Amino acid sequence: MRAPVPEPVPDPGSDRAPDPVRGAPTAAAHLRAVRTLLAGAGVPSPDADARVLLAHVLDRPTLPYPLPESLTASQVAELAAVTDRRVRREPLQHIVGHAPFRHLTLRVAPGVFVPRPETESVAQVAVDDALARGAAGRDALVVDLCCGAGGIALAVATEVPGSRVVAVDLSADAVDLTRSNAAAVGAGHVQVLGGDVRDPGLLAELVGEVDVVVSNPPYIPPDRVPLEPEVRDHDPDLALYGGGADGLDVPRAVVERAAALLRPGGLFVMEHAEVQADAVRALVAATGAFTDVATRADLAGRDRMVTARRLAA
Repeated sequence: MRAPVPEPVPDPGSDRAPDPVRGAPTAAAHLRAVRTLLAGAGVPSPDADARVLLAHVLDRPTLPYPLPESLTASQVAELAAVTDRRVRREPLQHIVGHAPFRHLTLRVAPGVFVPRPETESVAQVAVDDALARGAAGRDALVVDLCCGAGGIALAVATEVPGSRVVAVDLSADAVDLTRSNAAAVGAGHVQVLGGDVRDPGLLAELVGEVDVVVSNPPYIPPDRVPLEPEVRDHDPDLALYGGGADGLDVPRAVVERAAALLRPGGLFVMEHAEVQADAVRALVAATGAFTDVATRADLAGRDRMVTARRLAA
């Protein structure tokens, strides 16, 4: 049964006072009611999500200030519908159709992994290295393996002038979505390809030529099913589970492709789970192809990525 947006009890003189013209609760009252419903459903960020949902209903990129005095009947109905979807733990990004990633707004869709804020730190490492190469007089060639909706690849393409970026994903839906996002953000020059990182011939034409290989691959072990309904029930298994008992089969393949693609001195950066830091460092070092193998933290201080430099062949 749909969870309706409740009618708050107005407090005289408060922001929940009824609209004196229409006799209906104000937009602020609806915002408070949505926040209460989301909190009751266990949504982790009810205040932020309520504001995004109301902005979406108002067809605004962010919530305006001051809020409108009232909502139209159609806006009230739409707010009830999107609130019901969020109460049922459908991802906020699927409901509004987009997700922020660094300075970009990317279209998202069911069947493709939703970009996460923690991956912005991985993108930053790739961007910084590509910029340094540009400053040294050579435009960077960057490959994003397992690109999903294209966040990392498009961040590099739009933040690093002159860079050449290639994005690859096994999912046809992800390839289509990345191409669409590339066109929308003015990065139509990004080459987006379908391909499997486990294919030893993937990007054979770029072997030994790439400056930066960056990846946010699937890495969840089969016995570590995510607790969050938004992830467990909505992100595709292809983008979540890395294969093997440790979840690192796909990351191992990414490491092997990076070793083949990178030029000497090229940078490798890959996201992983916090508990996998030691294992991922070990598998990178075991190739014998890298030096300066290190774990780096994300913005929350969690060990979430490995970096390394390609040795001379």
